[in-house]
Amino acid sequence: MDFSLLLVVAVAVTGLIWLLDLVWWRPSRRRRLAAAEAGTTEGLDERAREKALKEPWPVDYSRSFFPVLLVVLLLRSFVVEPFQIPSGSMRPTLEVGDFILVNKFTYGLRLPVIHTRLVELNAPERGDVMVFRFPDEPSVNFIKRVVGLPGDRIRYEGKQLYVNGEPVAKMLLDEAGAEAPGELLLEERLGALAHRIYNNPRDPGPQMRELVVPEGHYFTMGDNRDHSNDSRYWGFVPEENIVGRAFAVWMHWDGGLPSFGSVRRIH
Repeated sequence: MDFSLLLVVAVAVTGLIWLLDLVWWRPSRRRRLAAAEAGTTEGLDERAREKALKEPWPVDYSRSFFPVLLVVLLLRSFVVEPFQIPSGSMRPTLEVGDFILVNKFTYGLRLPVIHTRLVELNAPERGDVMVFRFPDEPSVNFIKRVVGLPGDRIRYEGKQLYVNGEPVAKMLLDEAGAEAPGELLLEERLGALAHRIYNNPRDPGPQMRELVVPEGHYFTMGDNRDHSNDSRYWGFVPEENIVGRAFAVWMHWDGGLPSFGSVRRIH
């Protein structure tokens, strides 16, 4: 189900009904009331006047819901949109059940549904956690970390990421233990900020020869490097598929009571 499409349709329908009432149906009700009052010497009582001017239920609902739906559409399309993390591919940065906020204007303003970019602003940077429409199934949103920009040479061998021929610096922090048995917790520095990743020394993982990121495309990877369906398997992310940059976790809910104590910035 495309929620953006449903929201656009709801705004269009309620807005049209409200507009038709303003320019056509409401004046028509008032004319009928004036004609009824002109036909009696005593005039109509208050109850009769209210009945004559009463809005039909579609107009009443549209007048109530249209402003709310319009504000939600504008905020969701051009400012910030919430998402829920469905898989562990971005662990340890993001856990299953995290609810995140995505900045919709960092990479430019786009129209809802058709995704045409109206205003160009910033381009994704290495290290950004980016939400995008999955190239093989655009109705599904993915979240991964940007590791390759247009023109970059990317290679992944022996659990080591190389960008433009240089190994990306990383250091061992600890064994993940009970949180992720068998995994090693490492800190990787990709871009301006450091972030944490998981590697499993017993899992050979994918080996990827050097590739050049085409213009207008990006190479992405999950922080859970041995358990992530990312660009190593299905290729590059086209610029037109970008949704926005994830910047905060505002709630965690994995089936029990929701936790708001996990509010934190994403980096």
